[in-house]
Amino acid sequence: MSGFLIRPATPEDADNILQLIVDLAVYEKAPDAVKATPDLLRQNIFEKQYAHALLAMNGDKPVGLALYFFNYSTWTGRPGLYLEDLYVAPEYRKLGLGKAFFGELGKIAKETNCARMDWSVLKWNQPSIDFYEKKLGAKPMSEWMGMRLEEDGIDGLQSLVLEAGPSGSPA
Repeated sequence: MSGFLIRPATPEDADNILQLIVDLAVYEKAPDAVKATPDLLRQNIFEKQYAHALLAMNGDKPVGLALYFFNYSTWTGRPGLYLEDLYVAPEYRKLGLGKAFFGELGKIAKETNCARMDWSVLKWNQPSIDFYEKKLGAKPMSEWMGMRLEEDGIDGLQSLVLEAGPSGSPA
């Protein structure tokens, strides 16, 4: 894997991160789903630090992305690392970059005392599933079902907020 490097992304990488996100969306058959912009990436990854990103570089060319954030487990009482996106450009697959990303993520997880790492994979993405299970020893979480609210659903939650009574306690 000579000539490759995995490094933390910087604000100057926002355009490249967005391109890798778009490339991932195309691979996942959802090319029109990307709403991110370089400004949103700079704001939310680098300023507010809601997420973190690693880039795989071939010289000066970004060829892969791992975007992750920390969650928390009430059961373990410790943080966890959630891998939101992992993408390696097709012409750079099977060169060890996926393993190298997981090596870096594992190092970060150990340094931050994470009890576990989680991620999702599309059911049709058998090459990735095989890699996760056979090479990494990951276990599927088949007893769990993912749930999501998009913006309209989040807005609808406002109708569930308890109104405060005169003393500040719920009415």
